[in-house]
Amino acid sequence: MKNILLIGDSIRIGYDKAVKKTLDGIANVYFPEENTRFASYVLRYLHEYKNLVPGGHVDVLHWNAGLWDCLRLFSEDVHTPIDIYKYYIDRICARIGKLFPDTKVIFATSTAVQSEKMSADFKRYNEEIEAYNAAAVEIVTKYGFTVNDLYTISASLPDAAHSDPVHYYTPIGTEAFTNQVLSYITSAAELTDIPSYREALHTDKPIGI
Repeated sequence: MKNILLIGDSIRIGYDKAVKKTLDGIANVYFPEENTRFASYVLRYLHEYKNLVPGGHVDVLHWNAGLWDCLRLFSEDVHTPIDIYKYYIDRICARIGKLFPDTKVIFATSTAVQSEKMSADFKRYNEEIEAYNAAAVEIVTKYGFTVNDLYTISASLPDAAHSDPVHYYTPIGTEAFTNQVLSYITSAAELTDIPSYREALHTDKPIGI
């Protein structure tokens, strides 16, 4: 069976189990239990995440990084200034080329938030998320990666899809993201006869995001 590796922050944690459940018996789906946080963290641990896959052969890699990078804590500057973010995204792409030379790679954009419902000490703004997404997309496409625009999907969802101002740990949100991710990874892996969505909700409190 094909091997699928999912890497990303707590948005990924919201759909990874449902992707795995839906593809049970059709493809092997792997992902780290931890939240893979900001771009520099992904760069540091990317080779270790590859080791989650027995034998290290990955057919499709689906990854994201950005929401942690544009987080503003205590009304300060963003965690990762956008020029530094671009630097790390470029390095991640180059390292993916070394670690996964025969893998089809999909980059997922960061999702929309409800800024007005956040405290001043923990804030994100959609206009900054959009800027970080645009910066990342420009880089990853130069490396030939496919882009999964989760931001547009998230921005179209109703308030009921949110479990909090950042996350979508609800039946509506989980199904929307899972189906979107499935459409990309199954196409990349050339999988057919995909069963209907199988729900597997993440109900734990998000850690650190």
